[in-house]
Amino acid sequence: MQAALREAEHAASVDEVPVGAAILRAGAVVAVAHNEIMRRRDPTAHAELLALQRAFQALGADRLDDCTLYVTLEPCAQCAGAIVLAKVGRLVFGTFDDKAGMCGSAGDMVRHPKLNHRVEVQGGVLEEACAALLTEFFKAKR
Repeated sequence: MQAALREAEHAASVDEVPVGAAILRAGAVVAVAHNEIMRRRDPTAHAELLALQRAFQALGADRLDDCTLYVTLEPCAQCAGAIVLAKVGRLVFGTFDDKAGMCGSAGDMVRHPKLNHRVEVQGGVLEEACAALLTEFFKAKR
């Protein structure tokens, strides 16, 4: 989660919503990313999607079932769907997103019984630090 937090801090420093992601395989970081929505002018450029793309390139794989995705904010529907399609083995996230989180809060796409892959999920890891980044970012915007 520390690598994801560093990415979120970097996102805030370049005026992006501070969400960071890191993908690990066998304890080694294989990909990191942060939100790049403003820079790319692309509302789909979420940290999770960018990290998934980078992990696939780095590993030359077509599935990430032996990987863990760490992200500072509970993934939205778009990212939860991508996580399922990527067949990520484990998801660890920081702060819950009651309005848009699709890994247990607003819904639970990553463990939906009708889908062919279900992800192991752990939420609330370093929750206070992850939430503080978001709170401080949006407080400064107001």
